[in-house]
Amino acid sequence: MADTTDFRNGYTMQIDGELWQIIKFQHVKPGKGGAFVRTSLKNIRTGRVVDKTFRSGEKVQGARIERREHQFLYEDSLGMHFMNLENYEQFSLPSNQVEKREFLKEGGAIDILFHAETEEPLIAEIPKSVELLVTQSDPGIRGDTATGATKPAKLESGATINVPLFISEGDLVRVNTDNGDYITRVTG
Repeated sequence: MADTTDFRNGYTMQIDGELWQIIKFQHVKPGKGGAFVRTSLKNIRTGRVVDKTFRSGEKVQGARIERREHQFLYEDSLGMHFMNLENYEQFSLPSNQVEKREFLKEGGAIDILFHAETEEPLIAEIPKSVELLVTQSDPGIRGDTATGATKPAKLESGATINVPLFISEGDLVRVNTDNGDYITRVTG
């Protein structure tokens, strides 16, 4: 059993049979009354975010979550299929448990969170940035670069992002998966 002094961003606990992860927390010591901890919790299975307040020193049931690197193989009617890179074991997850899947290409690396006690796969998290090939993009207008103009480009994963005018089909670009923004063109 843990208590509120163990809270940190990313800490996972079990409340009423559900797994919740702390997104943010704040210790509050009012002038009158006992101290408390105000938290924002994210349900690992559903993604729902709730605010919850704990009394200072309140006991909580911690949960051990393990992060393991996997490779995305393919998607079909059963879901998205992954392979563990250490033991080559394969399994599938429903598509709704994979965050930002529009930036995931076949053969791409992804981290999957597992509940350590039950070995149940919980959620898949794509890296903060990925490198993808531009498969479709209109040619930029020559001389229109002083304004920082952008154009839409379709990537090999199926996602469409805005890129600078000098990017053309066949270029490899690095994309921020948090917001879908172009970072840079990858050379070599």
